[in-house]
Amino acid sequence: MNEVVLTPLLDALDIAGIAIFALTGALVAAREKQTFVTMAFFALVTGVGGGTVRDLLIDAPVFWMTDPWVAAACLATALIAWFTPTRWWEGRLLDIADGLGLTAYAVIGAAKALSYGVPPIPAVLMGIVTGTVGGIIRDVIAGRPSIIMRPELYVTAAALSATLAVAGELAELPRVWVWSVATAAGFTLRAGAIRWQIALPSYKDSAKSSSAK
Repeated sequence: MNEVVLTPLLDALDIAGIAIFALTGALVAAREKQTFVTMAFFALVTGVGGGTVRDLLIDAPVFWMTDPWVAAACLATALIAWFTPTRWWEGRLLDIADGLGLTAYAVIGAAKALSYGVPPIPAVLMGIVTGTVGGIIRDVIAGRPSIIMRPELYVTAAALSATLAVAGELAELPRVWVWSVATAAGFTLRAGAIRWQIALPSYKDSAKSSSAK
């Protein structure tokens, strides 16, 4: 079933997620005192990175090559970042906005993967890829620790949203409600993780711990 998911809700989530991710990319370049060209490049790579990898993996047309508004939204976001002080965008507010983009993108990715006949578990993974890979590419290019290495929950929030989106589709529940609840659930988890520094337990080498005793 090669049908692209196109609804007003997903379109709105898509552009919102792209703009937020693009802003985080542009700000990385701004903090490094780079040129506008570099800022625009970071905005584009961050905004479309996850969706591009998803589309290549599910054998779909790369979404931003057929939608004239996507690249334009990334460049417009870079332009906004260029003409505003970085301090306007620093702090918890940007992390919260990034969390909304993360979970909305995870829902979009999972829904699109299902529409291309991808099985449920890989579809969940495509949702996670859609939400996280753009930020990973941004951090690797910038030569800084990846966002997925932060202690608080990040990938887990994307996984929750993607899983709920897939589960709702399998249960044949109304899509608008499923996508809204899935986005809200993941976003709530991410916002809580930022607010209270919630994190999964980290790996501990029991052999080393025993030898230390």
